[in-house]
Amino acid sequence: MLPSQALLPAVLLALAALQALASDTFIAAVYEHAVILPDATEEPVPPSQALALMNKNMDVLEGAVKEAARQGAHIIVTPEDGIYGWRFTRESIYPYLEDIPDPAVNWIPCTDPSRFGPASVQERLSCMARNNSIYVVANIGDKKPCDSSDPDCPKDGRYQYNTDVVFDTQGKLVARYHKYNLFRGETQFNYPKEPEAVTFETPFGKFGIFTCFDILFYEPAVVLVSKMQVDTVLFPTAWMNVLPFLTAVEFHSAWAMGMGVNLLSANTHNTSMAMTGDGLFTPEGPATYHYDSATEEGRLLLAELNAHPRLSPTYPPAISWSLYATSIKEFPGENDTFSGAVRKDVFTFSELRHKDGSYTVCQGDLCCHLVYQMSNKSQDEVYVLGAFDGLHGSVIKYHLQICTLLKCPSTDLSTCGQPVETAQTKFEMFSLSGTFGTSYVFPEVLYSGVQLAPGEFEVLRDGRLKSKHGTSKPLITATLFGRLYEKDQPHPLQISQ
Repeated sequence: MLPSQALLPAVLLALAALQALASDTFIAAVYEHAVILPDATEEPVPPSQALALMNKNMDVLEGAVKEAARQGAHIIVTPEDGIYGWRFTRESIYPYLEDIPDPAVNWIPCTDPSRFGPASVQERLSCMARNNSIYVVANIGDKKPCDSSDPDCPKDGRYQYNTDVVFDTQGKLVARYHKYNLFRGETQFNYPKEPEAVTFETPFGKFGIFTCFDILFYEPAVVLVSKMQVDTVLFPTAWMNVLPFLTAVEFHSAWAMGMGVNLLSANTHNTSMAMTGDGLFTPEGPATYHYDSATEEGRLLLAELNAHPRLSPTYPPAISWSLYATSIKEFPGENDTFSGAVRKDVFTFSELRHKDGSYTVCQGDLCCHLVYQMSNKSQDEVYVLGAFDGLHGSVIKYHLQICTLLKCPSTDLSTCGQPVETAQTKFEMFSLSGTFGTSYVFPEVLYSGVQLAPGEFEVLRDGRLKSKHGTSKPLITATLFGRLYEKDQPHPLQISQ
């Protein structure tokens, strides 16, 4: 036998082993955590007291990690703020922070905890991953010293970052992400000097990661999906639900569908702050999700997901979001309009006065078209077609284009746009479209009781959001939520520079 022939069986065996390691599917888990919060204080507590609180939260998270691993999960995502909560000033959060190194250092905190100084939290997270053979994703705080040689160095001599970390099945730190789009109350943290596009490879696909408010912006969210071509996004969040368009399960499911990736969304749970709603979302819709505004309990979710959704035969086709709407020369229907506010955004609304009909509403460069038929219109319920084309937000302003079929809280038209969670009216059909100036549009359908509608609607390739066979439950809203990134105002870091 020739030497090359002798090697052939070994090569084939090695290839077979690699193929066995790679998987077409994987089991993912997310945990919605009812965070144990610190006492509100402007003064730093002793490090031992900070660690004691974090260990209480990590006791709960470790239970979820063990249970997820027992059920066969390959990866678990835990929430933003899930280890120390919030209620911090820049000074009072400092005892909760650790120095988190670049993953390139090839570090397993579980086996070498003192390599980079005190790292009790990283050590414990690493051991959770290692001892349970599961990827663990968590949100903690990073601190980085600086001095006068850095003209941007804060006066207290350190940078503080809202940070996600990922540990692999051996407990090795494989990813670190610093949140780039801080929400308006996160004054305890700094912006990283540049937006980070963090990815890492696993036997079950290419992963990217970002945090909460980041999902609404081009960097890092669109960059990871469109340029880095990740299969799955890890998403620790502390999401405060805002009806009618920005409840956690509603928008996160729509984002996964609009971007064509898996989204592993883990939320904090705090009903007094309207924080609830997590799930495992795919390009075809939610694999599983949870929304609970009635109790104070955490929740573990698991589902089997496609490791490479773009290769799936059921992967949704590319959508030309304005094709149908821009082809309409004259859209018949009643067009009396009025203004109404969704929070601080002034929409143009038109009331749906009949059980069926067709309507057009325009604002700015956006025209929204609706064809509908109600099956059991309640006499004390009012629905409107609405359009919004403009900037939204406070600290960071971003441009939205929204077409929405929306239930009003009462028959008083001045209430249209205010939050409402319940409805009685079902629809035989609806078809919603708009003249969007962007290819980034996210389709939402929300039923009474803040329930999603998996499998009950579709988006046609010409940009129409349509019901398939009517609505099985009363409708709160059907929405096309568009993001016109190129019209956003500059990031606060760019303004400060």
